[in-house]
Amino acid sequence: MAVQVLGGCSPQPRSGPVEDSLTSGRITVVSAPEAIGLIARERDAFQALYPRASITIRPGTSREAVRALFAAECDLAVITRELAQEEREAAIRGQLELGGYRFALDALLVVVHVSNPVENLSVPQLRAVYAGEVGTWSALAGRGGPIRPVAQPATCDVTDFFVQQVMGGEPIRARVYTEDSDSGVVARVMQDPDAIGYVTLSAADRGAKVLNVASLTGLPYRKPDLESVYRGQYPMTRSFNFYERASGPRLAAGFITFVTSRDGQQLVHERGLVPTTVPVRFVRRSPMLGSH
Repeated sequence: MAVQVLGGCSPQPRSGPVEDSLTSGRITVVSAPEAIGLIARERDAFQALYPRASITIRPGTSREAVRALFAAECDLAVITRELAQEEREAAIRGQLELGGYRFALDALLVVVHVSNPVENLSVPQLRAVYAGEVGTWSALAGRGGPIRPVAQPATCDVTDFFVQQVMGGEPIRARVYTEDSDSGVVARVMQDPDAIGYVTLSAADRGAKVLNVASLTGLPYRKPDLESVYRGQYPMTRSFNFYERASGPRLAAGFITFVTSRDGQQLVHERGLVPTTVPVRFVRRSPMLGSH
């Protein structure tokens, strides 16, 4: 299945002073590491169009990006989730007026060795594995053998999302092997027939087997393809968001406008994420058609 980014409408930039306009000036962006590659591509495309714009990008977890925005240490925060409740409350206490803009969707994928016969898993079953309550594949209708869970570092956004979305906020208690990245998780899973891990959507085609997931046991299992993520059917979906201060530089708003435009959303798609601000069409190849 392919996805095509169609034409969409974005707010039109207003004219402004050269030193700080929607297309010129200087801003600093703190971006979650999982979004930083995309944001760098968006920055490069934007600056090619508007050479009087200077955008500096620094890495930081979503929590660090929000903290930097609140402290006026950056002009734009890029995070891989919505604002947490305590962050919203802190903004209210500090009388900060913020603007939030969703620009991409991502998903958490469950991967196993290609020889593993398990096809489907529910979120409660996945939680039981990482809580240390289920330790053999036979308990999941698989072959015999121990389950060897693989996790990414506790400080990274993808594990923070996993803990909140899968573990219900409780820590991972199973004995796990830790890998620093999606690539590391996929490599370990491909080498170990008893391993299981979680990765982001961009790692879907790197060789590991991707399981279908249901939000609850007994509900339909969903394949984590672009369409199910776009339509909100896949249960472990997360959003990438910009947050800016309403009183911040106008260039921040100009950059957001570009990323949420058709050209910016095409870069989102090319990065393996799902566009959110322009219409998209999903194209499925008919099984009756040849491969040429």
